[in-house]
Amino acid sequence: MRRRAFAGSVEGAAECNEASSERRRQMIKSELVQRVAAQNPHLYQRDVENIVNAIFGEIVDALARGDRVELRGFGAFSVKNRPARTGRNPRTGAHVAVDKKHVPFFKTGKEMRERLNQAEA
Repeated sequence: MRRRAFAGSVEGAAECNEASSERRRQMIKSELVQRVAAQNPHLYQRDVENIVNAIFGEIVDALARGDRVELRGFGAFSVKNRPARTGRNPRTGAHVAVDKKHVPFFKTGKEMRERLNQAEA
């Protein structure tokens, strides 16, 4: 396994985390719940958390059934089927059988794409 030159030191790891946080921020589910609760003060935070969990749960359940979930203006979730194939172990070069699998796929909606590209301009 390759390691980055700065990965061995605490200072290097901190530099890496700072550099990646400057490039982009990420939002975790608890932050999403807090923001939605702040925008809707009439709802309790635990209720917002239940709503967010229910939405994500329904999306996952639909994908597990093989359905497509489309949220207009946001995007569409679907499942792509990857057939079985012969892969290669990069370390040894040996051929390895890779089983077929189903992977989630997300395609952004037109409105989201336009909004993201407008923000860069």
